[in-house]
Amino acid sequence: MIELPADRMDQVLKRFDLIEARMAAGPDSETYVKLASEYAEIQEMAANIKALRAAEREYADLEAMRDDGGSDAEMRALAEAEMPAVEAKIEGLKAAIRILLLPQDKADQKSAILEIRAGTGGDEAALFAGDLFRMYERYAVNHGWKVEVVSASEGEVGGYKEIIASVAGKGVFSKLKFESGVHRVQRVPETEAGGRIHTSAATVAVLPEAEDVDIAVRPEDIRIDTMRASGAGGQHVNTTDSAVRITHIPTGIVVVQAEKSQHQNRARAMQILRARLFDMERTKAAEDRSEARRVQVGSGDRSERIRTYNFPQGRVTDHRINLTLYKLDRVMEGELGEIIDALTADHQSKLMADMSTS
Repeated sequence: MIELPADRMDQVLKRFDLIEARMAAGPDSETYVKLASEYAEIQEMAANIKALRAAEREYADLEAMRDDGGSDAEMRALAEAEMPAVEAKIEGLKAAIRILLLPQDKADQKSAILEIRAGTGGDEAALFAGDLFRMYERYAVNHGWKVEVVSASEGEVGGYKEIIASVAGKGVFSKLKFESGVHRVQRVPETEAGGRIHTSAATVAVLPEAEDVDIAVRPEDIRIDTMRASGAGGQHVNTTDSAVRITHIPTGIVVVQAEKSQHQNRARAMQILRARLFDMERTKAAEDRSEARRVQVGSGDRSERIRTYNFPQGRVTDHRINLTLYKLDRVMEGELGEIIDALTADHQSKLMADMSTS
């Protein structure tokens, strides 16, 4: 049976009731927004704890009825018959609460910046990068998220050498954060006359989108340069200095945006810069907490090969959790739920193990 810290659950219920009372008292708008945010964070946990306590009382009543010699045989039999279902409900609620009590990543509810870059493999790598972007785009659409391409550099025969997009919605980062790493593809390129299998790769980086309150970028720490965007000629040549390059002097991070609007380029470049700085801070904090964090799911180590997509066999394998699915066509159509759920469960089990040994 799952054991839970009763004192921790009592603290959650006490805090939840206090927040409800303060919100009902009509505080000022700023205080109300903060209370509402905390209320939303613990509402599910509080509801499950209350349901657990009610189920435990029900089980105790059934036990008493079963063991009461004064009750008639029919009532005792009815109580005994109902006990297994209530016991299963209790264990289910305990399992849910245990997960909710795990340390939460504050970035989980944020939107994200998705960066995909072609790796080894030339044109085939760029085509694969394009396939990965479409896969994530379909997954996002299925979740009701908004995808907006921030910048893209197309490959010679299609796909992308690099594509950066913002994925906006609640809980985006919690779902996509385990996608960071090297994705390898094995398939026969359309240009391969001999039918030989070609191996290429693309890298994926998923960064939580940072707000001003998360990352403060001081004006004196950045250098902003404007320049003329390169073009293919003709009427599409950019004849104004609309491209923007922002250099973060302390870290050396450089972000370039080269669309038509200088104002939009500046805003998007700052958006990407904040996300990269936020990711850098999070990674440093994780490394400081534990060097072993590097090898855990969610470490964000983008030099690690995390997944292989084998087209001839219709197989996709996530190497971190030894999960293999023979439904590659559906995965490429954005059906990533089974993989992402398995990665999340593995991550949670590691957190539980850490908590039990600490």
